[in-house]
Amino acid sequence: MKHNINDNNYTADNIQSLEDIDHVRLRPSMYIGNIGLRGIQNLINEVIDNSVDEAMVGYCDKIWVTIHDDNSISVLDNGRGIPIDLHKKEGKSALEVVMTKIGAGGKFHQDSYKVSGGLHGVGISCVNALSSYLIAFVYKEGKIYYQKYIRGKALEEVKIIGKSNHRGTKVQFHPDENIFQIIEYDSNILANRLRELSFLNRGLSIFLIDERTISDSGFPKKETFFSEIGLKEFILFIEANKEPLIQEVIYIEGELENLTVKVAMRYNISFNEDIRSYANNINTKEGGTHLSGFRRALTRTLKKYVDELNFLSKERIEITGDDLREGLTAVISVKVLDPQFEGQTKTKLGNHEVSGVVDRIVGEMLSDYLERHPIEARKILEKALLSARSRQASKRARELIHRKKPIIINELSGKLADCSSNDPASCEIYIVEGDSAGGTAKQGRDREFQAILPLRGKILNVEKSVQYRVFGNEEIRNIFTALGVSIENEEKLPSLNIDNLRYHKIIIMTDADIDGSHISTLILTFFFRYMKSLIENGYIYIATPPLFLIKKGNKHAYAWNEKEREKIIEDLGGMKGVNIQRYKGLGEMNADQLWDTTMNPKKRILRKVTIENYIEADRIFSILMGDDVSSRRNFIEKNAVYAHIDY
Repeated sequence: MKHNINDNNYTADNIQSLEDIDHVRLRPSMYIGNIGLRGIQNLINEVIDNSVDEAMVGYCDKIWVTIHDDNSISVLDNGRGIPIDLHKKEGKSALEVVMTKIGAGGKFHQDSYKVSGGLHGVGISCVNALSSYLIAFVYKEGKIYYQKYIRGKALEEVKIIGKSNHRGTKVQFHPDENIFQIIEYDSNILANRLRELSFLNRGLSIFLIDERTISDSGFPKKETFFSEIGLKEFILFIEANKEPLIQEVIYIEGELENLTVKVAMRYNISFNEDIRSYANNINTKEGGTHLSGFRRALTRTLKKYVDELNFLSKERIEITGDDLREGLTAVISVKVLDPQFEGQTKTKLGNHEVSGVVDRIVGEMLSDYLERHPIEARKILEKALLSARSRQASKRARELIHRKKPIIINELSGKLADCSSNDPASCEIYIVEGDSAGGTAKQGRDREFQAILPLRGKILNVEKSVQYRVFGNEEIRNIFTALGVSIENEEKLPSLNIDNLRYHKIIIMTDADIDGSHISTLILTFFFRYMKSLIENGYIYIATPPLFLIKKGNKHAYAWNEKEREKIIEDLGGMKGVNIQRYKGLGEMNADQLWDTTMNPKKRILRKVTIENYIEADRIFSILMGDDVSSRRNFIEKNAVYAHIDY
């Protein structure tokens, strides 16, 4: 065996010992998930969570969050204020210890915080390490204490800089441009999170100020988030564009074994299940033991009620847990003394004891509700029965999509123009509107790695369709078959297997007009409701064909909007001799033009579809594709100035 490296050169000098702060800066994704927009969001969340923790223990009822002109963020609360006295073990102020030492914080001491969200002890010190600067202000005993840090390290000792009657903590930080790919922050993402926190903590006022946006009155844009009734109001917000099956929001609250459980739930007439779970205000996107306990209690309690009423006496069918959750919107919030999350990004709760407690509290209180509200209970069961019947009807349609063997693309002969490469990482498929555009795309593509799947007109609106019709729709079956994905079980809400996905770029390409936008939204709604994992894995894109071709003599240029068109005309010396072609559809381009503008990887512009906020995405799809016409009209009128939705 040959060695290219001399073993004798591997000594103690080769072993690096990094200080806590240096390790965070060297491997930031280990602590905050990534170094993009989501990573910055995690930094902001860590600071806000500290203030919300003060609210959860009763010391804070107001939080001010400000996005400053330089894209720094500050969070001010009226809590107790971080301790500034001497930390005996470290020999420095407790404020500096908290801000600079990984694993330091009050969250480990239950006398300070019975429950909290920032429990891993790397929160604020991690924010400090990944900031170009951070300034801490502590308001205590009529004085203002101050300390500044550069990239995680204190510039000076804590000092008094003034007097104030305010009590609390203010932290202002600027994400380090040497680490993060993007610094400019989207206030809408932050607003959605703050609204969520206000629902989860009733009585807490949260103010968002964006100094980058000045209102007509000359003051920075300001939003206020406050909920007097909490989770019940959260349900009303989520379901604002859905028709309720029962009018009342079912509310459950209980405490057992030092665990507080709050649940709000209501059924609507849609075909989608929407359950959001939180642990100590943290959005547990991957669920966990609190979610499994809720689902078990719901299924057991409702099935028991089915048996007591002899509800299925005339039906040869079994109602499953998925049937009982169809059309359900629910929010589950638990407060746990010592929550065990999976990873610093805290997306799944793992405490085993939580499941049983949630099961017991929800089961007892839901049983009581059903006994006291027989009319609402029967409506819920009747909807579940319809769901079960639909599930039976969809079984045959689902089997057309279910694949245990490799897909036979010959099924799409004459429809799919496949590429010659078999490497999914380098292959891409264009889902194209209509045979005309599909024909042009087939001629203009690079056959080595680009496949084309034309769709005949507008696909089914899955937001308003029962599942068996979705799986029975020919165009939707063609998408499943072409992509190579499959349904892996016979449950009501099937899981998607993407192990055999044939393309790692799935590009929606439609006309740059109203009809094209509608078709694009229909396809995105389908992906969001039935293939969300493709979006979450970053496989879905939207092509951006140009709107105009501008010619003058032997010169030509493309414009994607009115502003670009005017700039090109100006550069050409004005309108004299200029010919402008407005593309009404992809079919009006020839193959070379479509390749040059929309399909050539070296020149094209693709918009990657991501889900930064599930709640907001669900709300928008419900507005755009649901039954509530007035909400859709209001949304379009409010956003028409932007001409498109930024997916």
